[in-house]
Amino acid sequence: MLRRSRQIWLSPAIWRRRLIFWCGGIAIGLAAAGLAIAADLVQGWFRLVVAPRPYLPLLLTPLGFAVSAALTTRLFPGAQGSGIPQAIAARRVTEPAARTRLLSLRIAVGKILLTLLGLLVGGSVGREGPTVQIGASIMHGVSHLWGGKRQGLILAGGAAGVAAAFNTPLAGIVFAIEEMSRSFEQRTSGLVLTTVIVAGIASLSLLGNYTYFGHSAAMLGSIGDWVAVPLCGVVGGLLGGLFSRTVVAMSRGLPGRLGTLITRHPIYFAAACGFLVAAIGILSDATTYGTGYHQARQLLEGSADIPARFGALKLLATALSTISGIPGGIFSPSLAVGAGLGADVARLIPFAPTGAVVLLGMVAYFAGVVQAPITAFVIVLEMTDSHAMAGPLMLTSLIAFGTARLAGAAPIYHALAEKYDAPRMGGTQDAPSASGISGGADA
Repeated sequence: MLRRSRQIWLSPAIWRRRLIFWCGGIAIGLAAAGLAIAADLVQGWFRLVVAPRPYLPLLLTPLGFAVSAALTTRLFPGAQGSGIPQAIAARRVTEPAARTRLLSLRIAVGKILLTLLGLLVGGSVGREGPTVQIGASIMHGVSHLWGGKRQGLILAGGAAGVAAAFNTPLAGIVFAIEEMSRSFEQRTSGLVLTTVIVAGIASLSLLGNYTYFGHSAAMLGSIGDWVAVPLCGVVGGLLGGLFSRTVVAMSRGLPGRLGTLITRHPIYFAAACGFLVAAIGILSDATTYGTGYHQARQLLEGSADIPARFGALKLLATALSTISGIPGGIFSPSLAVGAGLGADVARLIPFAPTGAVVLLGMVAYFAGVVQAPITAFVIVLEMTDSHAMAGPLMLTSLIAFGTARLAGAAPIYHALAEKYDAPRMGGTQDAPSASGISGGADA
């Protein structure tokens, strides 16, 4: 045993594999931090330009959506949407050409540029989903140096993307288990864990140690406050499930003449979605543009500057931005929608602490959309550092998950990944091992 242990630790092949994962994690962390900084800059530019000209988005947003859709179709096919479905589908295909159409360094560059373009023109999109595809693409880009299965690299890259984007390493690990792989083994754990940790360190080196939505001291006090748990769970689950069903149905194509027109003229359809997003932005007093991060944080802090209609309007703006086909994620916008819905529920039960109900709304809607209750719970818990709310958040997430399932909603990322699966991509489906990585000694 000692001889074998010495051989493992001194093996050049083992160390090469470790270095590939570690270097990939550093690159993912730096890319995530760079995208975060750039996203804040372009959203600031948009607010600066639009503030004195509130009706300018009626021209700017449709034009930007059309340009983004055109560039995606012609220069960066495979970069549309959040990017998480592509990362999931890439783990299922075995043909290299099919996988490269979903993950590549070219797609990663396009994803960064076009996500920033969407935010620059007021799209209700996030940067966290794109970071998953960027992370998976970076790891896939170095796959020729790796002797094991590509699925392990993709899994580690996607998990590291979540961890670096939100500064939530535990959420990145849970996301890898619950959402991307749906399974886990000890052989996977070492390399995925170290990749997530290295990506987080690289991101922290640029952005510093922070919690995404700051620290929340909100908690449910009396027994009566707990009525917010089932209420938020049911409302968030129903609306999150409705969002998921709408997006999945649009991705599969509408029947009849309308569906044919959308398929034949995707750029015009994107422009029409952009116009509606701009109109919603005007109705919301310019609060529905962008990721929704600032609005969600204000609601958590009890600010009265966010209109009561924010949650519903942000949901509509996010749905339109998503079905338009432009690159952009739904993580941050969904959390912002949930915060708005939580604030609406808090108005119905004024005896409960508003901040706590807003947190419950966030986890409920997010769990209803992604159908990953543990990921939703851990992400919200880590992003707000609200450990006193661990029990209510977990229970609300489970209620929302069950409600969305009863409403007929499917896990949105896996449902969207179906159109990228092997039969349509020219490859053959495989059933990757639970680990996706060969070589148990690598951990």
